[in-house]
Amino acid sequence: MNKTATLLKFLIPSLIGVFMFLFPMTDADGNTTIPIAYLAGLLLDIIGHEAALIIIMVIIVLSALLTVVFSWITRPESKMLADLFTVTPVWVITRLLGAIFVLMTYFSLGPEVITSEVTGGMIFNDLMPTLLSVFLFAGLLLPLLLNYGLLEFIGALFTKIMRPLFTLPGRSTVDNLASWVGDGTIGVLLSSKQYEDGYYTKREATVIATTFSVVSITFTVVILDLIGLMSYFGAFYLTILIAGLAAAFIMPRIPPLSRIEDTYYREDRDVNETVPEGYNPATWGYKQAMGQAERAAGFGEYIKDALKTVGDMWFAVLPIVMAIGTLGTIVAEYTPVFTWIGAPFVPLLELMGLEEAQAASETLFIGFTDMFLPAILIESVASDMTRFVIGALSITQLIYLSEVGGVILGSKIPVGLGKLFIIFLLRTAITLPIIVVMAHIIF
Repeated sequence: MNKTATLLKFLIPSLIGVFMFLFPMTDADGNTTIPIAYLAGLLLDIIGHEAALIIIMVIIVLSALLTVVFSWITRPESKMLADLFTVTPVWVITRLLGAIFVLMTYFSLGPEVITSEVTGGMIFNDLMPTLLSVFLFAGLLLPLLLNYGLLEFIGALFTKIMRPLFTLPGRSTVDNLASWVGDGTIGVLLSSKQYEDGYYTKREATVIATTFSVVSITFTVVILDLIGLMSYFGAFYLTILIAGLAAAFIMPRIPPLSRIEDTYYREDRDVNETVPEGYNPATWGYKQAMGQAERAAGFGEYIKDALKTVGDMWFAVLPIVMAIGTLGTIVAEYTPVFTWIGAPFVPLLELMGLEEAQAASETLFIGFTDMFLPAILIESVASDMTRFVIGALSITQLIYLSEVGGVILGSKIPVGLGKLFIIFLLRTAITLPIIVVMAHIIF
C-alpha cells in the first residue's frame, strides 16, 4: 500500500470516528448530544418504544437460554458463541435472573416490588431501549476509533500528560473524552474493548471505567431540571469538573485501584509508550498511526469485528444491567438500607453547613443503585444549596448499578460488585467536600 493510501486509511475512518463519538451537537429539542447518541434516539423513534421492548425481551431471554445450554449442557464449536455464552455459574444465574425480570416486567406478572415503575419497570422501560440502540451504533462504529491509528497517534501525544496526572496511557484520552462529552457507557465499552485487545492492563481498564465514565451533559441537564436549578448550569458543571478531576487524580493512587495488577488480558501487544530517539511525540505518533492503518483489516473483517462487539453488548451486558439494576433499585426503594447507612453522616453534613441534613443523608449512598434517585428524593428540600450539593454529588459518584455500574459488571473489565461499592464510597468521600466548598462559594 502506498503512503497516500495508508494516510487516507488512517485519516478517513479516524475522523469519522472522532465526529461520531466526540463532536458535540444540538438536537431538535436543544439538548447537547453527540452524533452516535442522536442516531440512537432516531432509531428508537423509527422502530417505536413497544417494538424496542420486544426486541430487548427476545435478546435477554435468548441470552439466558443459550448461556444455560452452552455453559451447562454442551460446548459450542464456534469460538464466537463460546466467548458469548460460556460463562461461570454466577453469570449464568445473573443472566437467568435478567430473563425472569424482563418477562415479569413486560407481562406485568408477579409482585410489584419487581415490576413497578421505580424498580424493574424503570430499568426495562426507561433505560433498556436507550442501551439497545446506543450499543448497536457504538458496536458498529467503535472500530473506526480503535483500528485505524487514531489511538496510536493520540497516545504518543498525550502520554506525558496522562501518565503523571492519572497514571494512564496516552491513548486513554479518547476513552475519557468520549465519556465526558458523550456518555459514560460508551467510555466503558471503549475501555473494555481496549482491555480485551491487550492495550490496557487490568488496573488501567478499571481506573478508566470507574473514574472517567461520567454521565453526559444531557443527563446533567436532566438532573438540574429535576432539582430546579437550571439557572446554575455553568457553576454546576464547573463544580462537577473540578470534583471529578480531583477524584481522577487521587483514586488511581489509593487502594483498591492502586493494588490491582498491571497485567494484560493479552501479552502479544507492543504497548511501550517510550518515544524513541530521533522522534518527537507528534512524529512518533504519526509513524505508529501509519503502521496501524497499514495493518488494519479490510471491510469484511471490520464488519465481523463490529458485529461481534454488538453481540457482546446485547447478549452479555443487557441481561446483567436488567438483573443488577432491578435488584439495586428494589433495595433502594423497598428497604431502609441506604437510610441506615446515611444516618451517621447527619452531624457531618450539619458541620458542613448543609440545611435539612437529615434529608440529605438519606440520599448520600442511594445513588449507587440509580443516579436519578438522589435528585428525586432531594427535589422537595427547600434549600437551593442542599439540592445543588446532592445533585452534583449524584453525578460525581459516577458508579450506579442501573447503568454504568451494570455495564462495567457485564463487561470484561475485572472488577466485582464489592470493589465497585468501595470505589463508590471513596468517590463520595473525595468529591463531597469539594462540592460543598464550591456550593458555599456559589451560594
